[in-house]
Amino acid sequence: MTDWTPQPFIQDAIVCLRAPLLVLSTPDGQLRGGAAGFFASDTRWVSRLVLTIDGAEPEAIHSELLGTRKARFVAVRRSADDPTPDPAVSVERLRSAEQDCFEQITLSNHGRIPVVLPLRLETGCDLANIFTIKSGRTSAGLRAENTGSGLSWTHPRTGVAVTLTPSAVPDRIDPATGGLEWTVDLAPGQSWTVSLALVADRTVDAPTAVTAPATDRGPWSDVQVRCADPRMSLLLGRSLDDLEGLLLSDPLDPTDHFLAAGAPWYLTLFGRDSLWAARMMLPLGTELAASTLRTLARRQGTANNPDTEEQPGKILHELRRETTRLSGGLTLPPLYYGSIDATLLFVVLLAEAWRWGMPQEEVAALLPHAERALEWLRSHADADGDGFVEYIRNRENGLVNQGWKDSVDAVQTTRGRLAVAPIALSEVQGYAYQAAIAGAALLSAFERPGADYWLDWADSLARRFRSAFWVEDAAGPYIAIALDGDKRPVDAVASNAGHLLGTGILSAEESALVALRLNGPDMNSGWGLRTMSARSTGFNPIGYHTGSVWAHDTAIAVAGLAASGHHGAAASLLEGLLEAAVAFDYRLPELHAGEQRRTGGRPVPYPASCRPQAWAATAGVSLLSSLLGLEPDLPTGRVTLRPLAESPVGSVEVSGIRLGADAVTVKVDGRGNGSIVGAPGSLHVETRPPATAASDLGTGAS
Repeated sequence: MTDWTPQPFIQDAIVCLRAPLLVLSTPDGQLRGGAAGFFASDTRWVSRLVLTIDGAEPEAIHSELLGTRKARFVAVRRSADDPTPDPAVSVERLRSAEQDCFEQITLSNHGRIPVVLPLRLETGCDLANIFTIKSGRTSAGLRAENTGSGLSWTHPRTGVAVTLTPSAVPDRIDPATGGLEWTVDLAPGQSWTVSLALVADRTVDAPTAVTAPATDRGPWSDVQVRCADPRMSLLLGRSLDDLEGLLLSDPLDPTDHFLAAGAPWYLTLFGRDSLWAARMMLPLGTELAASTLRTLARRQGTANNPDTEEQPGKILHELRRETTRLSGGLTLPPLYYGSIDATLLFVVLLAEAWRWGMPQEEVAALLPHAERALEWLRSHADADGDGFVEYIRNRENGLVNQGWKDSVDAVQTTRGRLAVAPIALSEVQGYAYQAAIAGAALLSAFERPGADYWLDWADSLARRFRSAFWVEDAAGPYIAIALDGDKRPVDAVASNAGHLLGTGILSAEESALVALRLNGPDMNSGWGLRTMSARSTGFNPIGYHTGSVWAHDTAIAVAGLAASGHHGAAASLLEGLLEAAVAFDYRLPELHAGEQRRTGGRPVPYPASCRPQAWAATAGVSLLSSLLGLEPDLPTGRVTLRPLAESPVGSVEVSGIRLGADAVTVKVDGRGNGSIVGAPGSLHVETRPPATAASDLGTGAS
C-alpha cells in the first residue's frame, strides 16, 4: 500500500485576502486545522481557533463575505434557561486578513435575564508551509508560551515567533492546550467584544522576501458599467475587489505591482498567470502590464541551468521563498523556469500594451528584454529541431507538462494515451506565431534590426502548423492538442484550439472550423468551455485539465471567437460563464466541474480550486472587452470598434475604459452597433458593421 495523503478540499471555504495575508475558514467560523488558518507569505500563523461557550461550540447559522478582506460568521448559544424558543445569546465573529485585528468576537445577550458565559478559545500554531498543507500532510503544533496577556509560539529551526494578543486580558491562560478563557457577565441587551492581534518576529536572519504587500491600490481605472442585465456589473465589481486583494509588489522595486496567481495555493508571482491577467486588464490601463513586465524582466534568465530549467532570455514560471514539494515526488526550486509559454506571452503583452497606449519610453526600456525573449525562441525553444516550439523537462523532478495545462494527464489522445515528450502544444505554436509578428512590429517601430526575419519565421511556422496539427474524425477536421515526441498528433479535442483564435496563425476557414468544435455540445458545457471533449475516453468533469471548465480558458475562447467574427458562438460561451458566476456569488473560481448545464441546476465546484484567482477574476474584464469589441492601435492613431452582435446582456455602457492616458466611455446596443465618447480628436475611430449570421456556426449548449 502506498503512503498517500489526499489534498484537502476547500470548495466551501470562506477566504479573506489581502496578499500576502490570507485567512481560510470553514463556514462555521472555527479553525480546526486541515487547510484552515491565518497565513502570511505561505506560512500558517494560526492553525487552530475553536470557540466554546460553557464547554460547547455555539451553533453556526450564517457566514458571508464582506468584501475581499473580511468575513462575518454568526452563531447562537441555545440553553434550557432561554425563556422562549428563540436563542438569547448570539456570537458574531468578524475575521479579516489583517494582523492588527484578524478576529473580533462579540457576544450579545438578547434575552430578558442576565447570563454568565464561560468563554474559551482553543488556539494553535504550526508555522506550516502552504504546500505541506496542500499535500495533505499534517504538521505538528508548536508548544505555546504564556506571555502574560496572550500566547506565543516559536519554531526552533527557523527562529520564527508568532504572538497572539487579545484586547481583553484572559482570566486564565493555559499554554499546554493553547487555551484562552474569560468569564463574561452580560445583562439583558448587553454585548462584550474581544479582538485578537497577531505579531510575527524572526530571531534569526530572514531570507530576502520574494514578494511584498502592495504599496498602493490597484493600478487600473475605476470602471463603471451600466447594463440592463445586472450580472455583468456584479461580476466586474466582485472581480475588481478580488484583484485588489491579490495585488503584490516587487521587493526589488515596490512601485511595480503584479497580480498573484491565486489564493490559497499560488499567492506569488507566476509568469504565465501574471502575464495573462495583466493582458486581460489592458482595457483598464497599461500600468499593471508595465509593472508586471518589469517585475518579470528583472528575473529573466541569463544562463543555462538544468536544475532550475533557466535558459538565456527565458521568463520564469514560479517564484517562491522555499522549495516547493508537490505530489508524485515533484520538487520545484524557489526560482523555477519550467514554462514553455511565459516567454512568448511576455513579447505579446508588451506589444499589446504598446497598442493600448503604454508610454513609448516605457516600451523602449523593455524592448531589450523582448529581444532576449525572441532570441530564446530562436535558440532554445525547439528542443529537437523539428521547427515547432516544444518542451521536455530538464530535471527529473520538474513539471512533466509545461503549458498552462500542466497536470500529468493533461495531454492525451482521444483513447486516453498520455503524450510522451518532447511535446509541442497547439496553442503554444499560436503564441509563438503571435510573438514573432508582434516582435517584428516592435522592432520595426523602434528601428531595431530583425523584423524581416521574424515575419519570415512566423510565415514558415504557420505552414508547418497547417500540415502537422490538423486531424479529422467523423465530425470533420479539427486541431490536435499537441504533437508528441514521435511527431504524431495527440488527437484529443481540447480547448487549446480556442487560444489559437486571434493569434493570426489560422485562416478564416480554419477559424470557422475551430468555432464549430468549441461550440459543440461535447465542448460547450452550458457553464463554460470544457478543457477536453466529453466524448474522449479520459474525460472527467472534475478532472483538473481533462473536462473541467476554467474561467480564463473560456474567456480567451470568447475573445478569439468575437475577434474572428463568430459572435453567436462567443455569446453562447459568454452567457454560460456569466451563469456560472451567479452560482459562485460572482467570485469565479479557478475552475469548476464540466458537467452539462441543466435547467434550474448549478455548476459543481472543483473541490480544491483557488478562489479568488487572478486570471479567473480578470476573465470578467475580458468578457466585458469582448462585448465592446474594442481594438486599439494607438501608435498609428486608430481604434476599431466592433461590438458583439449577439450580446447576451443587451446594451452596455462602460465608462473608465482607458486609451493611453485618456478615459473614454464606450456604448454598445447589443446588436453590434457602438460608439466611443471622449476619444481625443487625433484618434481615428473605425466602426465595423455587425457580424452577419453567416459568420457563426452552431447554436451552443443550453
